[in-house]
Amino acid sequence: MTTHRPPTVHPADAHDLIRVRGARENTLRDIDLDLPKRRLTVFTGVSGSGKSSLVFATLAAESQRMINETYSAFLQGFMPSLARPDVDRLEGLTTAIIVDQERMGANPRSTVGTAADANAMLRILFSRLGEPHVGPPTAFAFNVPTRVASGVLKTDKGGRQERTVVRGAVYQGGMCPRCEGIGAVNDIDLTAVYDGSRSLAEGALLVPGYSMDGWYGRIFGGAGLPMDVPVADFTARQLDKLLYGAAEKIRVDGVNLTYEGVVPRMQRSILSKDLEAMQPHVRRFVERAVTFTACPDCGGTRLSAEARSSTIRGRSIADLCALQITDLAAWVGELDEPSVAPLLAGLRHLLDSFTEIGLGYLSLDRPAGTLSGGEAQRTKMIRHLGSSLTDVTYVFDEPTIGLHPHDIQQMNRLLLQLRDKGNTVLVVEHKPETIAIADHVVDLGPGAGSDGGTVCYQGTVEGLRTSDTVTGRHLDDRATLKDSVRTPTGALAIRGASTHNLRSVDVDLPLGVLCVVTGVAGSGKSSLVHGSVARREGVVVVDQSAIKGSRRSNPATYTGLLEPIRKAFAKANGVKPALFSSNSEGACPACNGAGVIVTELGIMATVESTCEECEGRRFQASVLEHTLGGRNIAEVLAMSVTEAAEFLGAGEARTPAAHAVLMRLADVGLGYVRLGQPLTTLSGGERQRLKLATQMAEKGEVYVLDEPTTGLHLADVANLLGLLDRLVDAGRSVIVIEHHQAVMAHADWIVDLGPGAGHDGGRVVFEGTPATLVAARSTLTGEHLAAYVGA
Repeated sequence: MTTHRPPTVHPADAHDLIRVRGARENTLRDIDLDLPKRRLTVFTGVSGSGKSSLVFATLAAESQRMINETYSAFLQGFMPSLARPDVDRLEGLTTAIIVDQERMGANPRSTVGTAADANAMLRILFSRLGEPHVGPPTAFAFNVPTRVASGVLKTDKGGRQERTVVRGAVYQGGMCPRCEGIGAVNDIDLTAVYDGSRSLAEGALLVPGYSMDGWYGRIFGGAGLPMDVPVADFTARQLDKLLYGAAEKIRVDGVNLTYEGVVPRMQRSILSKDLEAMQPHVRRFVERAVTFTACPDCGGTRLSAEARSSTIRGRSIADLCALQITDLAAWVGELDEPSVAPLLAGLRHLLDSFTEIGLGYLSLDRPAGTLSGGEAQRTKMIRHLGSSLTDVTYVFDEPTIGLHPHDIQQMNRLLLQLRDKGNTVLVVEHKPETIAIADHVVDLGPGAGSDGGTVCYQGTVEGLRTSDTVTGRHLDDRATLKDSVRTPTGALAIRGASTHNLRSVDVDLPLGVLCVVTGVAGSGKSSLVHGSVARREGVVVVDQSAIKGSRRSNPATYTGLLEPIRKAFAKANGVKPALFSSNSEGACPACNGAGVIVTELGIMATVESTCEECEGRRFQASVLEHTLGGRNIAEVLAMSVTEAAEFLGAGEARTPAAHAVLMRLADVGLGYVRLGQPLTTLSGGERQRLKLATQMAEKGEVYVLDEPTTGLHLADVANLLGLLDRLVDAGRSVIVIEHHQAVMAHADWIVDLGPGAGHDGGRVVFEGTPATLVAARSTLTGEHLAAYVGA
């Protein structure tokens, strides 16, 4: 006789929560939290409320740190060192995979195809099926040069070494020899490289970094070049050596050095980098001195003539990489070759994933550095969709950035697919369309910076709607169409625009009003505005490119705010302004003004500890004795923008120049940011608004903003609209590339591109007022905007 006992829960199945206890990273205030595993959890809250501190700096950071510790000490030496987050206890963590918005590597050799491994599959395909057969997969790789070798070839076989004499052995690569696989050649204007009327000692070389005060002066002198003769008076041999001299070893002051001509050194150190990754002053020099044109030998395809000569059904690998991915997927779908069936199945799946995720309008030869933050994040997502990993934690940072409302539905489907495979999905998000699909919501706040860092609500989306939190109150906010729109004062004419997928577009963008350019992702918005408007005289562009800044850079240094503050301190105390800079004379000698001591422990993790001498304040003790309005410089840098605006706006500490900058920072919604906060700790949206605040001071007539709602909470969008109104009312013209329906509804004029993405887009499908667009409902944007405003 058997008895049936009720099934008991297996101990291993009881761990269905991630438990956070006492999280204090950055602005978090001792947070305790339980997050369900294998569910989709969305983190909401105003900008600066602590979402990233909880999700990225605590949960993901600790998961990655613990994984890194499983590697050998040797491997750990090559990994970034991760400090333990400031938290009492974390339980139930799983492997975290971060899918962030960092732009993909700015390596000029990196393309969409190489980043997603599609090129590797195509190379194998052509090495098997291409006619004529030109060689192995490397024969189609634009990063591998063709090499010819002669000499003794040694081969280890069965414990013995075989020697073979080879003559002219060819190792076939696919790199175009002229452009070295970059697809472009450069023509250098030598008048921008040197000033012939000056000598080398007087600074004849105009290339950034070529100062004659340091080693360069000694190297040129040591190579036998005259330092005190104007370059125009050099002999032909001397000028050739200065500009094109081959690398040679020289000895200067007892030190062995290498001399190399200016042009080859420029080619190697500056021109081999991506233009977007250069520092602003270097980029300006390159734009002035160098003309980039498509390589005449390979036509910009990067590939050698042999690689281009091999075809499958009449198409070369270069032809396929230039196709829009949706067209390439259709071509691969028609290919029926049993000998490579598994490879074709994998390639089809990869290309279909691009289409599913809304990136079907890209081509595989598109340089990876030209992708926007949202496109880069979705490209990274493709790798994870096909992954066989389950029970891991995927962490997304605003995955809907850069997406039209039409595309957000696709993104939501993909997030749910990842969850349904048995993964925990954590999403930091502001868009109500994505918040609505969450299984669990955590709302942080109530405010930003020191006013945030607490859990205001956790539970279901329905519960959030009825909670009296900032997010709950604004979740169902819907902007209304304006009763009346402004009258344009003129027009900015664009004729025959054909950048990327634009089809000879003619359009007039009205001036003196708020003009919004919209359309689905890939429809040609950025191509139109950045290609035809951005480089005109009097146009100020605030885009989403990253701010270059180290741990020493902060909002005060970046905006120029520190300069008037230093002068005010110097004047009040009768000392030099340089004393009040942590990068100059006033720096703490122990940490050199960094505020932390970095200890290198060889192959073990690097340790960062707060400097004991200055206690993280970065200044010498004697500098902190000088005050302005009763506060020292460290106390002023520890203030938030709002506190500093009050302090420097009136009374003894009144500093009008600093106050004006602070008011611009407050206008763009950065009132909670501390003046001395390292730029590396700011989110993408915060950095863009910091750029906006800085560039508002420029004397531009036309402002171009690229998705200014990036990273903005629902409650802050109204403040941004107020700021845009103030710019227009002050006589400026504002052109905004935007997907947010509230900004569309608030516009005076809308230009909608489409109807689709890639070669299905590139045309103006509507231009007129928002009310007309809603009434017509003739485009995807019109349908979504009509649904949003409840028309």
